[in-house]
Amino acid sequence: MAADDPLPEAIGLVKGATDVGLPLRLLGGLGVRVLCPDFPPRLRAGQDMDFATIGKARRDVAVYLEKSGCTPDKMFNNLNGDRQMYFIAPSGRPVDVLVDRLVKCHTLDLRPSMKNSSATLDAADLLLSKLQIVELNAKDVHDITHLLSGVGIDAEGDGPSISTARLGEVFATDWGWWRTCTGSLERLPALVKENPGVVPEGAPFDPLRQAAALLELACSVPKSPKWKLRARVGDRVKWYELPEEVAH
Repeated sequence: MAADDPLPEAIGLVKGATDVGLPLRLLGGLGVRVLCPDFPPRLRAGQDMDFATIGKARRDVAVYLEKSGCTPDKMFNNLNGDRQMYFIAPSGRPVDVLVDRLVKCHTLDLRPSMKNSSATLDAADLLLSKLQIVELNAKDVHDITHLLSGVGIDAEGDGPSISTARLGEVFATDWGWWRTCTGSLERLPALVKENPGVVPEGAPFDPLRQAAALLELACSVPKSPKWKLRARVGDRVKWYELPEEVAH
């Protein structure tokens, strides 16, 4: 790996937390890399490390990170620690720790993913964290395509799997989530056509075929009364937020 690759340091922090019984999981692009280790990495200078934990463990996680050499932003953490914590790793890389939820265009409950034994969020939640972005950028398209290229839908065995049960739960209960995610999946073929190199060579799965299967799931899953009520309003009322970065 390249000398400026943040993944070894990030994996080391997750492993250290796991060894002492603390829930700490990777998300974002580094999480995608863990699930798709054979694909070329997306590296950039100054890349941060994004983690998730649960509320009842956040103080212990903060103590663990400090003992591991991470420097906390004490003012930020005192003000926002119930939902997000910020540190600087020994390498100088920024460290963001989300607590319980990821709040972007929609709010994703991360707690179900914390029950696994992986270094990352579950594949379905990693995928949702990207599909829920209304204004997809190149990084988002890269990560969505890699996930759909490297992880099978309801795959059998001990490896990672994109759970249709988890996705169906989200698609069926919240029209806003459904609207944004289906929009992202529908745009994917054109985005891949613009940049075909985003599909890794030798990928075990066809990302566009898997995207089509997830679109079919989104359309066919039985919808909740709340979903149907919101669907009547449709696009006439804004169904998402455009989050602003929180200053550290």
